[in-house]
Amino acid sequence: MNSPINRLFRLRNRPRGRVGEGDLEWGEEPVVEIGDGQALVRTLYLSLDPTNRVWMSRVRSYIAPVELGAVMRGLGVGQVVESRRADLPVGAYVLGFTGWQEYCVADDFVLEAPFTVLPDPLPAPLSAFLGLLGHTGISAFIGVELGDPRPGETFVVSAAAGAVGSIAGQLAKQRGARVVGIAGGAEKCRRLEAELGFDACVDRHSKDWRKALDDATPHGIDVDFENVGGPIMDHVLGRLNVGARVALCGLISEYNNYNDRSDQLGLRNVHQLLMQRATLRGFIVTDHVERYGEIIGKLAAALQEGSLSYEETVVDGLENARTTLNQALSGETRGKTVVKVAAPSIVE
Repeated sequence: MNSPINRLFRLRNRPRGRVGEGDLEWGEEPVVEIGDGQALVRTLYLSLDPTNRVWMSRVRSYIAPVELGAVMRGLGVGQVVESRRADLPVGAYVLGFTGWQEYCVADDFVLEAPFTVLPDPLPAPLSAFLGLLGHTGISAFIGVELGDPRPGETFVVSAAAGAVGSIAGQLAKQRGARVVGIAGGAEKCRRLEAELGFDACVDRHSKDWRKALDDATPHGIDVDFENVGGPIMDHVLGRLNVGARVALCGLISEYNNYNDRSDQLGLRNVHQLLMQRATLRGFIVTDHVERYGEIIGKLAAALQEGSLSYEETVVDGLENARTTLNQALSGETRGKTVVKVAAPSIVE
């Protein structure tokens, strides 16, 4: 193949607050030649996730921070365009840590995890494997399992219009729970109630959101699927019922402060976990890799039968990834946020 140019972002500084141009540096570099046991993958869609912001910081996490000067870490769906590996044939669609770059060398010795070849034929659009049929859908499935909502119980999910929260709410509703979402904006709340079947939704932008949440949960909260943290989580903890379960998936309200901890406030109502004999369990989707096939199969079947729906915000152009991540972290996007990097190649 002709020598292509690799367009990419490298992490140059640990951000303070929103990610700036000096933090992620945009550049173009020659694509390196592959060797034996390697394949060249062209990124087609890049996933933008709150955890991207965590990886830019020095905060102790489930995976090491991105090194300064390294290509920014990120999950993507790509296509194999050149290969010296039997398990990654040319033309195959794959899922893995492509990074924030157009071309990635697939080498299991240097990547965080091996690439997975997607099924042929595809049961859904490629971008869905970064959303409903990818790590976000799996996160929703696992978190709902951990929370174990039962018929008639009240299930609250924060960041409810996001990629994980919108799926989690639908799954809890299918279990017979009364589902209350917390989302940013009246239009997001309208969609959750009218289109996804949520029983109620609280607009976190409203000045009286605390009273609105109290009114929406008159009998307390049995399950909290927590994506936000901060004052929202603190108020939810104050409404937990005896024996409540908290599935801690994310703390998105805090991520922009991870290198400036002066603005972070502790939870005041954490004592309610004790008083209500509640349980709180954090979980990371990569701890359940052995179940991916099973869960994706169930989610794909639900999608095909029409019992689950999902929404995407798709932005064209890898060069827009930094700006779009900031928008996603501030709640300006809806559903799963992805960047379309390139179109698939026709393989003869």
